[in-house]
Amino acid sequence: MTSANILAIDQGTSGTKALVVCPERGVIGSGEAAVRPRYGSGGLVEQDPGELLRSVLDAGREAVAAAGEPVAAVGLANQGETVLAWDPATGEALTDAIVWQDRRAQSVCDELAGEAGRLARLSGLPLDPYFAAPKMAWLRRHLTREGVVTTSDSWLVHRLTGAFVTDASTASRTMLLDLDGTEWSPEALEIFGLGGERLPDVVDAAGVFGETDAFGASVPLTGLLVDQQAALLAQGCVEEGSAKCTYGTGAFLLANAGPRPVRSSAGLAACVAWRFAGRPAYCLDGQVYTVASAVRWLTDLGVIGGAEDLDRLGGSVPDSGGVTFVPAFAGLAAPSWRGDVRASVSGLGLDTTPAHVVRALCDGIAAQVVELAGAMASDLGRPLTSLRVDGGLTRSKVLMQTQADLLQLPVEVYASPDATALGVAAAARMGLDPGLTAAGATVRGAPSAVYEPRAGAGEAADRLGAYAAAVRALLLTKDGANTAGPAKDETEENL
Repeated sequence: MTSANILAIDQGTSGTKALVVCPERGVIGSGEAAVRPRYGSGGLVEQDPGELLRSVLDAGREAVAAAGEPVAAVGLANQGETVLAWDPATGEALTDAIVWQDRRAQSVCDELAGEAGRLARLSGLPLDPYFAAPKMAWLRRHLTREGVVTTSDSWLVHRLTGAFVTDASTASRTMLLDLDGTEWSPEALEIFGLGGERLPDVVDAAGVFGETDAFGASVPLTGLLVDQQAALLAQGCVEEGSAKCTYGTGAFLLANAGPRPVRSSAGLAACVAWRFAGRPAYCLDGQVYTVASAVRWLTDLGVIGGAEDLDRLGGSVPDSGGVTFVPAFAGLAAPSWRGDVRASVSGLGLDTTPAHVVRALCDGIAAQVVELAGAMASDLGRPLTSLRVDGGLTRSKVLMQTQADLLQLPVEVYASPDATALGVAAAARMGLDPGLTAAGATVRGAPSAVYEPRAGAGEAADRLGAYAAAVRALLLTKDGANTAGPAKDETEENL
């Protein structure tokens, strides 16, 4: 069974990527379909559920057609914290999908601020609109009381197979899972006013969850994982303390914390990495909300032509020319958890060029990852010794060299830009062969590139200091505005 082809589907924020993966020959077919989130006032970020489903079907069918061979099973990775309401009898969506970046549930979090400590003990997560439960509660208050409200994976799985499930890693991103028992917490549900909700069964990442004929002949769905944990698995981070960072719409730094949950004292999220054969492994997770989405913002403004300009322009100047860019377009995530803060660009002069802004953006992204790495080292009791990276923006040599320089550690680039899909392929293969281990299901291989630090420790400290000073200025400005009177519209960028 382990030699069978797997259709691995990564349903992400800006698109769906599907791969047909053969354990001997690697990727033998691929497909892709774009998804465009909608942005609006008040922190709104939504997606059309029909577009999400079509992207899964189109990308999957394209990959199978490109492979020209049958598949034995399907694996599905998902966005994690994106939620919607839907009718379990018909499968029809009742609302748009509220994307993980959406901030409208801040009002729910403000009301529950006094419960933040109890929720952190139960779920391992800080109270923030980023996670699913505040969005679910907000949706129930403002959009509909009908149907069920779940993360997007449960709806997609239901549309594909009729099953009503979510895996433990995705459930751990809701704030509703008891982190120790990896089952739904009645206490957390009551806190969010969701005690009467019908929730999907919490299942392992590998198993047989139903059958689908959406991509040809009927085959089982055998792998389910949230996207970042799938990338952690693909990167071979199965040993305690190993870490990876994915650079996509956002950047996500995860470290394997072992078989017991480690509640963070440094502002990180503690969650389930995966659960196989009923045995969970845990991880610590830090987030940068806007990475590729910040690149897209610069592109939409006409400052750059696209992601390729990170190297074409960024490589044309030696540094940022004194410009500092805090790309907090959707707020600051871990360890600050300040969703009310917005992006800033400072230090502009008449000699500033788009190339300097690009270099400043790379510094801003990398500086946030360095901050997360420091928090992770504090929680784990030891520093990281290297960083494994994946995702589309790892193609940028300027960004990756910047990351190595500011982190002062080697940065090892995963050989494929599709770590998430390859990780859920490994889980799906374990679902077909219960005797297969996580280590045995993944083949990491040599990195495609390794970036060693070129900047000295002093220079790195100076650049990190400039970024930290810009963040402090934003926080002081925001806190002062909140004290003095009504805050500005949270959709404004402080540019």
